[in-house]
Amino acid sequence: MAKVVTGKVRFSYAHVFTPHAIEEGQEPKYSVSIIIPKKDKKTIAKIREEIEKLTKEFLQAKGLTKLPAKFYIPLRDGDEEREDDPAYANSMFLGASSKRKPQIVDDSVQPIIDSDEFYSGCYGRASINLFLFDKAGNKGIGVGLNNLQKLEDGERLGGGSTAEEDFGSEDSDW
Repeated sequence: MAKVVTGKVRFSYAHVFTPHAIEEGQEPKYSVSIIIPKKDKKTIAKIREEIEKLTKEFLQAKGLTKLPAKFYIPLRDGDEEREDDPAYANSMFLGASSKRKPQIVDDSVQPIIDSDEFYSGCYGRASINLFLFDKAGNKGIGVGLNNLQKLEDGERLGGGSTAEEDFGSEDSDW
């Protein structure tokens, strides 16, 4: 297992206050998609380095010379896999999850307890751990979610509007 603390990233699909099951019947987990700008070469290099170490470890443990065809690598290219989503443009991304609730703090490392303060679209840093898995025919590298730090606000992802936006205008037809 290898721990990585990212540089400034953007968060999406943030289920960090209440566990969420992606599919019916799955165990609910705390999870987040971590969007890493391609210009953050340091974070991407750290993650790739740990992926390389873990793949070598897997190959040695299994006595293999090449990875199985369906070996899961978590770091993905947003321009290729999420080309219709502008939030993922010019970025790499990975999903992280945990059965344990992550600690969520602000830029002064003070706890954030209001779920409206940390949301899909805000920016911050993530503490993650990469690990090998080989379970029920699935093999690859998983990403565990440790802790999150919010550094700044960003445009909310996933649509929706505030009550202020909906009802605050005097240009209403009513």
